[in-house]
Amino acid sequence: MKKRSFISIIMLMAVTGLLFSTFYSCKPAKKNIGLQLYSIRDSIRRDIPAALDKVSKMGYTFVEPAGYGDGKFYGMEPAAFKTLCEANGLLLLSSHTGQALPDSANMAKTMTWWDACIDAHVAAGVKFLVQPFMGGSAYRSLDTLKLYCEYFNQIGEKCNAKGIRFGYHNHNKEFSTKLEDQTIYDVMLTNTDPAKVMFEMDLYWVVAGGANPVDYFNKYPGRFELWHIKDKAELGASGLMDFAAIWANAAKSGMQYGIVEVEEYNFDEFTSCRMSADFLNKAAFVVMPK
Repeated sequence: MKKRSFISIIMLMAVTGLLFSTFYSCKPAKKNIGLQLYSIRDSIRRDIPAALDKVSKMGYTFVEPAGYGDGKFYGMEPAAFKTLCEANGLLLLSSHTGQALPDSANMAKTMTWWDACIDAHVAAGVKFLVQPFMGGSAYRSLDTLKLYCEYFNQIGEKCNAKGIRFGYHNHNKEFSTKLEDQTIYDVMLTNTDPAKVMFEMDLYWVVAGGANPVDYFNKYPGRFELWHIKDKAELGASGLMDFAAIWANAAKSGMQYGIVEVEEYNFDEFTSCRMSADFLNKAAFVVMPK
C-alpha cells in the first residue's frame, strides 16, 4: 500500500469516528416546556437556587412562579429572581397572582396594587400575568361574575400598556357550575375582550369539570394562549387525559406555550415533575411552539 493511500485511510477513519462519536453523544433537543413552580411548592421556598437548578436539569426551558407578593418573587427582588432563573437556563415567562374583585370603596386601592404588581413583573421580564382564582360570589351570582369580567378587562388594559398579556386560569367549578343555565367559563369567554384577556386553560380541570378542551377550542378559537398541561398526578399516569386528541387541536386553540403543573404526586415532587417532562419530550404527538 502506498504511503499516501495509507494516510488517507487513517484520516478517513478518524473523521468517521469523530462523526459517529458526535452523533451518539448528542442528546435530542428539549421541547419548549415550562413548569409551574407550585409543582415544587415546598422545595422552592426552602432553597430557591437549588430548586431552579433541579428544574433546569429535568429538561424544562421556562418557569411560571406562584410566589409573587409585596413586589417580590419568593422574597427576591424581581430583577434578581429573573437573573437567577436565566443563570439556570430558564426563561421567566409567566406568573400567577391576583386580587379578588373589590367593592367600590376599595377599587382605587386595588388598582394601585395592580399598577405596582405589573411594574414588578415588567422588571422580571414576564410576558404573561395570570389570575388563578375568583371569589366565591362569582360562582353564585351571574351579575357578580360579569363584574369580574369587567374587572379583568380593566386589568388587561393596564397590562397591555406595559407590554404584558393578562389572563385567567380555570379550575373545575367553571365547568361544573351553571348560573341561569349558563356555564361560568362560557360567560367569562363571551364577556371578556380577547384583546385584553386571554385564557390559560388547565386541561385537567376542564376534564374534571365534565367538559372537553377540544370543544372549547372549536367554540372559542385562539383564546387559549397558555395551557396548563396537567393530569391527576404525573402526566399520562391516570389514563383520564386524551393528550393526543388535545394536541391535534393545539393550533386552533391559540396555544403559544405549554406549562406543566403537578399538584398530586405518586413520588416525590421532583421525580413527578421529571417524569412529566420526560412524558412530553418523548411523546411524538407533542409539538411545542418555539
